[in-house]
Amino acid sequence: MLTLKTHAAIADIAATAWDALAADDNPFTRHAFLAGLEQTGCIREALGWRAQHLTLHDGAALVGALPLYMKANSHGEFVFDWAWADAWERAGGNYYPKFLCAVPYSPVTGPRLLAGSGPEAPGRRTTLANALRELTDRTGLSSAHVDFLRDADAQAFDAAWLARSDWQFQWRNPGGWRDFQDYLDALTHKRRTATRHERAEVAAAGIECEFRDGGSLDDEEWRTLHHLYTHTFDEKGNTPTLTLDFFRYLGTTLPAHSHVAFARRAGHIIAGALFLSSDTTLYGRYWGAFEPVSGLHFELCYYQGIAYCLRQGLSRFEPGAQGLHKLARGFLPARTQSRHYIADPRFRGVIRAALKREAALLEARGRELAAHSPFAERAAP
Repeated sequence: MLTLKTHAAIADIAATAWDALAADDNPFTRHAFLAGLEQTGCIREALGWRAQHLTLHDGAALVGALPLYMKANSHGEFVFDWAWADAWERAGGNYYPKFLCAVPYSPVTGPRLLAGSGPEAPGRRTTLANALRELTDRTGLSSAHVDFLRDADAQAFDAAWLARSDWQFQWRNPGGWRDFQDYLDALTHKRRTATRHERAEVAAAGIECEFRDGGSLDDEEWRTLHHLYTHTFDEKGNTPTLTLDFFRYLGTTLPAHSHVAFARRAGHIIAGALFLSSDTTLYGRYWGAFEPVSGLHFELCYYQGIAYCLRQGLSRFEPGAQGLHKLARGFLPARTQSRHYIADPRFRGVIRAALKREAALLEARGRELAAHSPFAERAAP
């Protein structure tokens, strides 16, 4: 008999069972990553997050799960619903709290309906999707949102869920690039010249860059990286939510799957960027600099990552959300998707119509972006 449970902490769920259901080496959905966010103070009610992880059991066996949070705001998300919340509140309703199935603070596609990889997996994913909708109705929350899901998960949602998509810039190795020169050779002459110029500017400023596994950093280097992270958020007037303890945690718990690019001048760190990786993909997350240097952001956040992918044989690089400037540096538009259940049928209809209009604009935008690929036509991925 199948039963469902909710959990206020992922520590209540066995790590080996959770990771087996993920059936993927995506670092963001690993039990260790999600547990680290909770244990080091990054996920707490003061920031609008309350864990409500949903699990599916067949007798005593864990056969399904999803990372679920009750949200009191929309901070730390990258599928933006602020306009929906505003319209809901102006109509006299309470949009918050809502349910969110996603990885906190991370615009990264990966497994959301965790059900393993066996023949029962599709049915269990459908059960999880239906259970989330029913839980939303039963608790009286306004809505449930599943962000940055895979195609296999998307098939589990019925017509009550609204589909939404967007574009994200991602780098992919088409299969033949062995080193950075191969990547350069695939660019148009204009972009190849510009890339070389950007990298030369950094070198001419007396800056040396290094790309290292998180497990090799000492405590002072983690402190410096965290300072760079908070410095960037402070400059933009945003609240930095990841703690120094979480940065340290990545280095000890995911030592070979966390990475840092540092820029040094005369031996002193002046900028840094944080990455995570799976066996196939590099993920760029945060960056910061203590002083402005022309081209340094592109070098640390993009070119160092591309070079790492080529050295390690990784086929994809996802550098994070937004940023039209990524297109010129080899990151082409890739579709991301989400699913949304709006409990109020009247408001659901309004949002459905809005998403239909949004989808038409999105397709036009995709065609426009594709026309500006930096790759020579013969070599475009």
